[in-house]
Amino acid sequence: MTDNLGHTTLKKRRRAGNPMATYDALPQPLRLWLAGAALPWSPRSCKRIWDKARSQGLCMNGAISALAEAERKTLSRERR
Repeated sequence: MTDNLGHTTLKKRRRAGNPMATYDALPQPLRLWLAGAALPWSPRSCKRIWDKARSQGLCMNGAISALAEAERKTLSRERR
């Protein structure tokens, strides 16, 4: 049986709490980005990046760009 994480060499972590409830509480633009993300991000980690970007004065598009940059950096650590 395979899982829904795909094939990645990145470290997998177990999550505490209810990730679906956390996902449902996210702003809609963030949920849309998360649904199309290349990696299986946790809603909590995405919310942390989102909140940091918004607190720095970035608009929603800027926050989405910050998430895309974080994903790009994470993917660059992936072993080929």
